[in-house]
Amino acid sequence: MNSSMQLPDTWQTLLSQTLESPEALIRYLQLPDSLLEGADRASLEFAMRIPKPWLDRIEKGNPDDPLLRQVLPLSEELNDVPGFIRDPLDEINSNPVDGLIHKYNGRVLVILTSACAINCRYCFRRHFPYAENRLGPQQWQKVLDYIAADASITEVIFSGGDPLVASDARLQQLISDLEQIPHLTRLRIHSRLPVVLPQRITETLTGILKQTRFNVVIVIHSNHPQELDDGVAAAVQRLKQAGVTVFNQAVLLRGVNDHIDTLKQLSETLFDIGVLPYYLFTFDPVKGAAHFDLPDEEAKQLLGQLQDLLPGYLVPKLAREIPGRGAKTLLFTGQE
Repeated sequence: MNSSMQLPDTWQTLLSQTLESPEALIRYLQLPDSLLEGADRASLEFAMRIPKPWLDRIEKGNPDDPLLRQVLPLSEELNDVPGFIRDPLDEINSNPVDGLIHKYNGRVLVILTSACAINCRYCFRRHFPYAENRLGPQQWQKVLDYIAADASITEVIFSGGDPLVASDARLQQLISDLEQIPHLTRLRIHSRLPVVLPQRITETLTGILKQTRFNVVIVIHSNHPQELDDGVAAAVQRLKQAGVTVFNQAVLLRGVNDHIDTLKQLSETLFDIGVLPYYLFTFDPVKGAAHFDLPDEEAKQLLGQLQDLLPGYLVPKLAREIPGRGAKTLLFTGQE
């Protein structure tokens, strides 16, 4: 073997090399210096974090690039806008056990970690009390006990942060523990990593998912077709070969994907790589991100146009999560 050959970076290496300096980002992407002051101040409130595979898909010199807009801190984040709050989904009142959220019948969500590979500026959990929901060994046992005591729970959802930031060994142990609860049948994983860091979908991980007794669903998160490169396509194929069902959920964001051509291309590209469009969420009114918001009427118009252009299986459900309701609230039925 030629010792001068450079081995590909592992996902752990790439994760450790994420860009966290607004100044470095602005220099690397050749952006206007006028963005720096606002980016610095906003990043003190909510840290900037961008992995290299995502950075490489951003057009240099374009401050309106749709991938850049999702991750660049802006001075607008510091505006105090009425109605935009720290816990827009009222998760604190659906948190019966630290590390677990139970809002809907038949399923619970486990906060595996506070860490992400990328910090999306519109994140509805940007103010979530992760420190109070840390999932240490004793707390994990309490989560298991809670699930075991309720036979109506058939599905566990791994969330975060991003659950795939966890090591393969930890994921295998958590899944093994859950498999001991007989009434559980499905495991769902919500993760941005197959898109922002597709190297995370390793042979070891797909082996774990293939061997479990659970029906496994992975819900990826892509908002724009520019995110979906060959690396993402290959990662999705690895998941599908392991028998995993792969859906996408997106968030409708002003300046990112609020255009019919973008949404159409997103659905078509997702399906081309083996992912079914699942949900398109209207914006959760989280404090610090009001500049991404669109009125519901505008969202409905976009979905109506999308329905006219695509077969039904490529049209995601337009939905909003309203605290206290037993399911997502659909905003567009096709009858309007």
